[in-house]
Amino acid sequence: MTSEQVFRRLVESISKLMDGDLSQIDALVELYAERTHITHPMTPDLPLLTSRAELREHFAAQFERAQGLRFRAENILIHQTADPEVIVAEFTYRGPGKVAPLVAPCIFVMRIRNGLIVESRDYFNRGAFSQALRPHTGQA
Repeated sequence: MTSEQVFRRLVESISKLMDGDLSQIDALVELYAERTHITHPMTPDLPLLTSRAELREHFAAQFERAQGLRFRAENILIHQTADPEVIVAEFTYRGPGKVAPLVAPCIFVMRIRNGLIVESRDYFNRGAFSQALRPHTGQA
């Protein structure tokens, strides 16, 4: 599988998970190497993820936190780099949200080796997710 195919499968599986298909947690974890280095530099409260077991817990927790939020990756641009293992993926997660529409620009810098993600720095607008999940108060 090419790096672009791995990335596209990743965002497709995330969308299916958010649609309620819990089998996608296993599909997501299988896209990663056994030992990983996954960070979220703009979201320091998310821990470094270094194994498939940690990724499984992470994806399950994110599903629980965002339950009911539906979104898809749109406007995907994949940039190849001088290092054949590294790609930069620009995209936007977009969906209706619970109250406000979700529009979350993202950039993932990924190292994919032998068809598995070994490293990723995932930059995304967490505030957009919080806004889309914010309970409606009925106030203007």
